[in-house]
Amino acid sequence: MPLETDPLGRTFVIHANGQRTHYIRNTFVDPWKPAPTILIQHGFGRHAAFWYHWIPILSRHYHVIRRDLRGHGYSSYPKPGERYDYTLDTILGEIVDTLDQLGVGKVHFLGESTGGMLGEIMATRYPERLNSLTICSTPTHLPEPALKMFAFDRKDWPTACRELGSRGWAEALSKIPGTIPITDPDYLPWYFSEINKSSGEGLAGYAEFLSTLDARPYLSRIDIPTLILAPSQSAATSVEQQKEIAEQIAGARLEVIEGPGHEICVTQPEKCQKAFLEFVREVDKT
Repeated sequence: MPLETDPLGRTFVIHANGQRTHYIRNTFVDPWKPAPTILIQHGFGRHAAFWYHWIPILSRHYHVIRRDLRGHGYSSYPKPGERYDYTLDTILGEIVDTLDQLGVGKVHFLGESTGGMLGEIMATRYPERLNSLTICSTPTHLPEPALKMFAFDRKDWPTACRELGSRGWAEALSKIPGTIPITDPDYLPWYFSEINKSSGEGLAGYAEFLSTLDARPYLSRIDIPTLILAPSQSAATSVEQQKEIAEQIAGARLEVIEGPGHEICVTQPEKCQKAFLEFVREVDKT
């Protein structure tokens, strides 16, 4: 299937199932030097643009691909009457297809929050496509209390996304301690406007998929270099839970990132970037 660019210059992969995946590709490496590729996969509700402040430091030495998940950002989502299987085979298959269409063989996978769960499972199903795995603020699954919290007094999480819309859902989330502790008064309006680029219906479909996703059975089977960036004060995952993940992945490196909130890639970017770059550079030397 062909790649596509829209009138605004946004780039897309068109999958065989008819869905479009928006991606951003950045590289400022010396043109005469070979360089590995980093694939960044965001967590629920966010999209590729939230990683803007990682790009200058990463893309000087690496090719960087950021992709919007199904129903997030500018990626499409199944409309009423369209057949689409929200399964691991589909979601992981679209990641692999994105790499195939872009001509990329292997990547350093950097997954944030639930995006890291995809990386954990991909590391066991497609180990030949990953040079390394980095998970950031990543739970192994979403337990019932988390699903109830995300429902915000609605029937369930997907219903909350549909009824509140993407912006309304994010506004409700921001009121929970340990989620988005940004003190800059201009940040939240920007955050909400970016979240609002996703459709509430698009997020609802992906929330249904995440509600049953469980990476725990895959952890002990991961056999590639792994870095765990663990938030010290997240509402979604504790340091103890992150240590349990590290204990199950052979040779995993655990870095506790001190600072408030779940989204440490945003609130503590310099600490995360330093640990990540040191890790991938060590992997590239082996």
